[in-house]
This record gives sequence, C-alpha cells and structure tokens, in this order.
Amino acid sequence: QVQLVESGGGLVQPGGSLRLSCAASGSIFSTYAMDWYRQAPGIAREFVARIMSGGSTNYADSVKGRFTISGDIASNTVYLQMNNLKPEDTAVYYCESETVRGSFWGQGTQVTVSS
Repeated sequence: QVQLVESGGGLVQPGGSLRLSCAASGSIFSTYAMDWYRQAPGIAREFVARIMSGGSTNYADSVKGRFTISGDIASNTVYLQMNNLKPEDTAVYYCESETVRGSFWGQGTQVTVSS
C-alpha cells in the first residue's frame, strides 16, 4: 500500500510564504514524476508544478516565478516553496506520485491566503 502525506499548509497573509512537503511510503516502484495540484472550492483540481526523475520541472503559468518545486524522486520526497502568495492561491494542495504502476495521491493540505 502506498501512502503520501502532505504537510506545511496554513494561514498566511498576502505576500507571505509557505513551504509544503510531501513524503511517500509503502510499495512504490519506479516513480518517474511527482506533482503538486490544488483545488479551490467549486473549482476543478488544477495542475501546479511537476518534477521529473531527471530533475526537470514545469509550472502552471499562474505560479511561475513565485513557486519552486524541488525534491528527490528516488526517495519519493517533494517540496513546494511558495512565495509572494496571493488570495487566489487559496486551495487544498495535493501531492501526486506518478509511477509505472499508476498514480497515487495524498489527502491534501489546506493553504489559506488572507489578511
């Protein structure tokens, strides 16, 4: 069984920063990418950032220049550094592990950006 656990969410003022963490455990084989997605109330889950096993990354346009994904695919650990947060970044943030046996998701961590 595979488990992904996100942490680091919370309440922050606009312009502030948060760092999310995601750690996966269990019978994980051949992870080739780890991603962050987010879902705000009443809105479909949307892609935020991805890191591939070779280290390449890509981002949604809405977070480019503000968010940075990093981590160690081999150890199934990924981080999301979020700077200059905006109210529209408020959402539940989910971690996904993409493996040759399918994708696995965490339960999410709430990020609220409000003054």
